[in-house]
Amino acid sequence: MRFWPLVVILGLGACEPVVTGSSGADAPGLPVRETGPQVAQRQALNNFGVVVARVEPLAERMCRARAPQLNCDFRIVVDNRPNQPVNAFQTVDQTGRPIIAFTVPLILQARNRDEIAFVMAHEAAHHIEGHLARQRQNAVLGATLFGALAGSLGNTTPEAIDSAQQLGATVGARSYSKAFELEADALGTVLTDAAGYDPLVGAQFFFRIPDPGDRFLGTHPANADRLRTVQRVAAGL
Repeated sequence: MRFWPLVVILGLGACEPVVTGSSGADAPGLPVRETGPQVAQRQALNNFGVVVARVEPLAERMCRARAPQLNCDFRIVVDNRPNQPVNAFQTVDQTGRPIIAFTVPLILQARNRDEIAFVMAHEAAHHIEGHLARQRQNAVLGATLFGALAGSLGNTTPEAIDSAQQLGATVGARSYSKAFELEADALGTVLTDAAGYDPLVGAQFFFRIPDPGDRFLGTHPANADRLRTVQRVAAGL
């Protein structure tokens, strides 16, 4: 896991610089297509601040209700390094505190508060559903199985075993990544609605990112599948 600097610009009551651990390297940015008017920078930042104030406390309450074993004290941070892609991701710091990180370009690309709320709720859902821990477990299992397979085939050199384990970890970590995304979309829809935002409007963000389709070992499901998940859950609210 690599560690990237993140700077808090919004939170509950104070703005202070912090450095925290991040798995953001595994969450590549998504280029956004221009399909509609972009709000002014000041309005975009205001939208972000308002959404943080409304979604964060609800996310913490939902986390404590659904996963009381977890640290539910969310910290919302902004990666303000220059030349970052449109991106948001969920991770934890060295103490296990959940982090939801946004790059500045994503904040500026969001067209309304519903989109920011949906993205934030989606990332909070990853933590509530325990996806990071489950992903690590899958990676360890994959590394173990591929390493054992390499050994059984006679590839017993340290280099061969190491390569097999690295490949197995990658396959294991990605095996259920699409399912995790759909789970986060579903719970994120519930949280977005609970915060008073429209998840169907928020999910319009999908229309401005390239469709990953259904690529083998892709990390994200097809946009159509994600939209269907949001529509299905929203219809039941």
